[in-house]
Amino acid sequence: MSTRNPVYRETAAIAIGEVLCVGLMLGIYALAGRLDRSVVLGGMLGGLLSICNFFFMAVGASLAADRAEQQNVKGGTALVRMSFLLRYLVLFLILFAAAKSKRFDLLALVLPLVFVRPILMLGEFSRKSGEKRS
Repeated sequence: MSTRNPVYRETAAIAIGEVLCVGLMLGIYALAGRLDRSVVLGGMLGGLLSICNFFFMAVGASLAADRAEQQNVKGGTALVRMSFLLRYLVLFLILFAAAKSKRFDLLALVLPLVFVRPILMLGEFSRKSGEKRS
């Protein structure tokens, strides 16, 4: 995989953004007087799942792009679809098990999964005008 470095760079940017957003979320919980162990655990697990989901998505897309460059477009498309299904199945199973355990605040568990899109958008705004997207 020749595009490994951009995958790591983008994942590191997402990880930094997730840490900041989860910290902000926990701060809002604290200001509201609702910060407890379940919120902290939910934020940590949700942030970790979000970062892992993004990493595996980026690796799958990179592998699919490599296959498309080798003129195997159908193989690349199948890889992206399989990656999507597998990632979301694993994500659903982990979130379901965490919700059933009642050790995690559900909102704090799910919110970090939503943070990825705004982080990516902010990353695009902060990119220099001549800089290409990886």
